[in-house]
Amino acid sequence: MGYEAGQFDVIVIGAGHAGCEAALAAARMGCETLLLTINLDMVAFMPCNPSIGGPAKGHVVREIDALGGEMGRNIDRTFIQMRMLNTGKGPAVHALRAQADKFLYQHTMKKTIEETEHLTLRQGMAEELLVENGACVGVITKTGATYRAKTVVLTTGTYLRGKIIMGELMYESGPNNQQPSVRLSQSLKELGLELVRFKTGTPPRVHKDTIDFDKTEIQPGDENPKFFSFETEYSDNEQLPCWLTYTSEETHRIINDNLHRAPMFSGAIEGTGPRYCPSIEDKIVRFADKPKHQIFLEPEGKHTSEYYVQGLSTSMPEDVQLQILRSIPGLERVEMMRTGYAIEYDAVVPTQLWPSLETKVVPNLFTAGQINGTSGYEEAAGQGVMAGINAARKAQGKEPVIIERSQGYIGVLIDDLVTKGTSEPYRLLTSRAEYRLLLRHDNADLRLTPTGYEIGLIGEERYAKFQQKKQYVEEEIERLKSVKLKAEQPVQDMLAELGSAPLQFTTDALTLLRRPEVNYSHVERFVPSPVELTEDMKEQVEIQIKYAGYIEKQLIQVERLSKMEKKRIPDNIDYSDVHGLASEAKQKLTNIRPLSIGQASRISGVTPADISILLVYLEHYNRVTAARG
Repeated sequence: MGYEAGQFDVIVIGAGHAGCEAALAAARMGCETLLLTINLDMVAFMPCNPSIGGPAKGHVVREIDALGGEMGRNIDRTFIQMRMLNTGKGPAVHALRAQADKFLYQHTMKKTIEETEHLTLRQGMAEELLVENGACVGVITKTGATYRAKTVVLTTGTYLRGKIIMGELMYESGPNNQQPSVRLSQSLKELGLELVRFKTGTPPRVHKDTIDFDKTEIQPGDENPKFFSFETEYSDNEQLPCWLTYTSEETHRIINDNLHRAPMFSGAIEGTGPRYCPSIEDKIVRFADKPKHQIFLEPEGKHTSEYYVQGLSTSMPEDVQLQILRSIPGLERVEMMRTGYAIEYDAVVPTQLWPSLETKVVPNLFTAGQINGTSGYEEAAGQGVMAGINAARKAQGKEPVIIERSQGYIGVLIDDLVTKGTSEPYRLLTSRAEYRLLLRHDNADLRLTPTGYEIGLIGEERYAKFQQKKQYVEEEIERLKSVKLKAEQPVQDMLAELGSAPLQFTTDALTLLRRPEVNYSHVERFVPSPVELTEDMKEQVEIQIKYAGYIEKQLIQVERLSKMEKKRIPDNIDYSDVHGLASEAKQKLTNIRPLSIGQASRISGVTPADISILLVYLEHYNRVTAARG
């Protein structure tokens, strides 16, 4: 028999990277929140790569932090290596990446959750969503417990009807041999949600003492590491190196000889895999002309001998995996501790969601993370924080918060999912952001901290520090416009040293700083700031001055397109009444129900001609509605 187990404002199902952010956000906004997970020992678990960040993904972690989320703080506490990538390129693609101590990352996140007010963490298998009058009002677990809430957030990752595949072997399972969630998948279908089958995979793990590091290249962390959280000022974490090796001719021969045993090619796998994170067998087939592929050996933590073999994701049989490993330089005598595998799972078709991440079919039900068809911990956490914010706001009777594409990578990610959908596990890339010069790693706080403060996730003290930083940066840029540097010997000597042209006459410091080879520290020598600026502030001053022209162009573009975003489309429009629209456009617009003309214009299959017709129709519609009103 079932029983009533508790009443909450928000229930979050699943405690992976999306679930942790959703639950923390809702609780910190004052909502009584329940975080329900199949296994308490798997909170914030990293079933694949023990790392956070990288291109676009690192930007998302900074944005989560700017909004008041937890991932940035947590990785800053638990990293074992920190590196800034792409430093040879412009600031728009600079990206921070950290190796995590996988176990410490979990324990630290779990401790944060356990110590957060208004947040209850409980073990339980959610089997059925409770729906009354068409809206979601709670969840029923396997033990018969009924938990009720105003809103529910589903963050089930790869657990929905999870199936592990390894060569000829297949069995129902969540990641890392955890229990899968089977009944819940059925419950979603019964509620009218359309599901798709996706696949992802993970490489084998090997024992550190069986690696010959002399045959590999060391990859150390940065000497003076930067951090993900704007709150982290210092860390004494000891850094561990990663190591680089390559596949060999022998590796490629073994794989080609065993393709008939690879589930990817034998038809055993029905789910679509991630294009940007292919398995090693897929890489060998697709890039047959490449003699070798990079393999990184990454420690999983300080207190374990397990190493993650990055670049060797595979679902080959166990015996073939060992042969493959031993054909790689440095791994000739390696011992495999865990086998790589592919995992298939159910995901929700994300065009069934509003930009708030609430489902259109079932009001009060939100979804976030891999259930929405994404790949990666960072993409999951970015959706998680937004789903948590919006579930809390709905429970409080407030309007949702939507991050625009011009405001953040989180905005790009969610808009891509709900507007275009995805036919494969979606991965965020810098190339997906049309405003990437504005969406930089360095300025996530300037873009999103005011939003975090407004919704109550950023405290007064942090906000005051943020405002002071903003003020100091603006004042310093103004000051550099007015301070003059004379064409005197010390300045000329410095310019000669930098290979820069000498000054012909007195110039202002801002003009000098625009030169590519000159940076803030050079200018500071001659005209030091009257206030003490942090490294962070100095970086901001330099970037804003050097890239002013490009930034200005993008801001004009944003302004022009924001007019389209402001043209709202009433929810009750019947697109079959709009004469002249192509039938594909009618079908797509009816299905997605865009909130604005801007969103409508990004739907694949909706042409500029369809948008023109829609604009004319809306003008008429609004006139008629106003006359009636």
